[in-house]
Amino acid sequence: MHAAFLRMIRVPEQKHFHDVLLGWREDWMTFVRHVPAILVTIIVAIVVLRILRALINRVASLSTGKITTGLRREQVRTVASVLNSILTVLVASVALLQILESLEIRIAPLLASAGIAGLAIGFGAQTLVKDYINGFFVLLEDQYNLGDTVRLSGLKGTVENLTLRRTVLRDDDGTVHIIPNSQITVVSNMTRDWAQSSLRVIVAYQEPSDKIMRLLDEVGDDVRHDSMFEEDIFDVRVAGIDRVGNGETEYLVLVKTRPNKRYGVSRELRRRIKECFEKNSVKPGSPGQAYVAESDPERRP
Repeated sequence: MHAAFLRMIRVPEQKHFHDVLLGWREDWMTFVRHVPAILVTIIVAIVVLRILRALINRVASLSTGKITTGLRREQVRTVASVLNSILTVLVASVALLQILESLEIRIAPLLASAGIAGLAIGFGAQTLVKDYINGFFVLLEDQYNLGDTVRLSGLKGTVENLTLRRTVLRDDDGTVHIIPNSQITVVSNMTRDWAQSSLRVIVAYQEPSDKIMRLLDEVGDDVRHDSMFEEDIFDVRVAGIDRVGNGETEYLVLVKTRPNKRYGVSRELRRRIKECFEKNSVKPGSPGQAYVAESDPERRP
């Protein structure tokens, strides 16, 4: 009696397991039949993506030629980087939908569900939407590009990466700051077109003004015509006396340079001014007073 009862239980279990195996076999055979189409879709997606990236990189490389006259090289690089990321998402999405269709999975309900889900997410992710909108206008208005030194949301650094959603900065000590584009309200770009340093030269009150201004002009001309700096300097101008008092006179020298070259040029000017004053026995403003100061509060080491 007990043995008969066990046989009655085992027969349905064996039949169910056999049906499961048959179902798996049919699913596997269906998948195998669609493998060639899936492989073709993947290969086509990879080829299309490579072609599009090659075209974008080619256009970016022409930024130094006549074709992109009027466009800044950094702007082209930035747009190329963002386009590459957008195209990767688009091509991958189309390939995924094509694969689902090849597997006879109905994508219409999926698309409808995605639309409803997207609407719900849109209401709950307004900040994310604002990120993309701000990122779009950053690119459209050319506010900053890769390699620019900027201040965003109170943080200063060099732009290392830029997408529609966030901007990556690296500051002077190597710290990386990731800033959502929705947090960017004011952009201060310190490397756009040109930069200017204000050097303040302090000497003793008794030193003749004509002599000091002549020496400063000579130093400025020497640096401007130096082969190491002539391509980085637009103008060196001695503005004149900026302050008189406490037994000293302060002269203002304005140096206009290419972006990211102001600090190197300023250091060289300070060195040559010091040597020139020592050679011509120019007395400093007061004991322990440096000859040259820079009014820029953001001095770099």
